[in-house]
Amino acid sequence: MRKISHLLLVALVLVLSACGQSGASTDLKVDMTDFAFTPNQFMVPAGQPITLQVTHDGMVTHEFIIMKYGKEVGEHFNEEDQPNIYWKIEVQPGDLETVTFTAPSEPGIYQIVCGMAGHVEAGMVGQLEVIVQ
Repeated sequence: MRKISHLLLVALVLVLSACGQSGASTDLKVDMTDFAFTPNQFMVPAGQPITLQVTHDGMVTHEFIIMKYGKEVGEHFNEEDQPNIYWKIEVQPGDLETVTFTAPSEPGIYQIVCGMAGHVEAGMVGQLEVIVQ
């Protein structure tokens, strides 16, 4: 009996550990304010369709831009950064938008920024972690 209880406990720990490892989601929610993404870190499975719900509670237009793998914006988002955009959406103040995009197929960390003038400098940045499941 004691051996069976021990085996069940080990099995339960393994199942719970496996559930907690992923953290990747195909349904994301983000709130935009002046000047932050909340949350500002996301984890998605590589190559999967992702649904993103954006709530804009700020007073000025914002963008949610995912940069290509290995590309990061410097101190300012400018024209040189345009070719390095993987995906983007522009959201007006007070809007609630639900959109879909396909997550990058290459695992790694991708920078998220708001490309509006002065917003990167104000700290409107985040990261998207793409993992293979």
